[in-house]
Amino acid sequence: MNSFLSEVEKLPAGHPVKVYYEESDLIQHLLLELYEANPVKDFQRYYNIFNQLTTIEKRFARKENQLFPYLEKHGWNGPSQGMWSFHDTLRDQIRLLNGYNETKNIPKITENLPYLIEGIKRLLLIEDSRLFPNAMQLLTEDDWKEFYEGDEEIGWMLTKKPTPYPEVSEEAYVHPSQDFKERKLSFSLEDTFHYDEGYMTPEQVNLLLRFLPVDITYVDENDKVIFYNRGDQRVFPRSKGIIGREVRFCHPPKSVDMVLRIVEEFKAGTKDVAEFWINFKGRMIHIRYFAIRDAQKKYRGVIEMSQDVTDIQKLEGQKRLLDWD
Repeated sequence: MNSFLSEVEKLPAGHPVKVYYEESDLIQHLLLELYEANPVKDFQRYYNIFNQLTTIEKRFARKENQLFPYLEKHGWNGPSQGMWSFHDTLRDQIRLLNGYNETKNIPKITENLPYLIEGIKRLLLIEDSRLFPNAMQLLTEDDWKEFYEGDEEIGWMLTKKPTPYPEVSEEAYVHPSQDFKERKLSFSLEDTFHYDEGYMTPEQVNLLLRFLPVDITYVDENDKVIFYNRGDQRVFPRSKGIIGREVRFCHPPKSVDMVLRIVEEFKAGTKDVAEFWINFKGRMIHIRYFAIRDAQKKYRGVIEMSQDVTDIQKLEGQKRLLDWD
């Protein structure tokens, strides 16, 4: 294993591939400890090592959401299919063992743990022999320089956050909302606006908001209603006449004082969220208020979200298969 390590060692500190190999060292150390751990004699030690190993989910998520999309841009779709399925198999094994851990089912733990250990070893071998060497050939230096922000958003297995790559000063940091760097994309940017992540046309934004399964009303920093989404299944009716109206006049007298208090606390910065749930026409409605603040933490308004959660409350167990047929 680690046949590609000699090339990785030449990479600058913080390079995404170098960080992956730092994680690989940690994983191999944990696998060895897990192999030697005895859940019968010291269940807590085994359990602690196992839980640390399950942070491998961050590694899976970074590969799936960061590395694989870049490989796809360069024409290599294999990892997005085969390796992602491999990740899911390992996730299933982790979930299975988590269930056995909860009941301290030692025989089942002993029986199934080797499958997880060997599966992760095999994954590391494929990464070292194929995934990372090919990625280094396909991706450009500019590609790798775009990784850090997204990787940081997902997180690493490492206890210490890796050095940013490329190394930047605090003054050079650019907030995502101000990042207008042009990147090669597989779709047209015509008539689009740049948001925190991604680009959409006004029509696409409107469709997105319209088809969200929640009612949204946006009140600005001047306490005026400036937006609501017009979904077909709104919980509470809204009409165009509400736009520009003061929020104090948009609620019945019995609840207006509570709404105003929420707004005051949000403005003062003492609270950020308020939530309620009520029975309405035989349905359970979840109502939430969120303070909206800009990058400088300045109050910019409040969003009210209402959602019918009646059917969500009835969910039990798991549903992992499509039942359309």
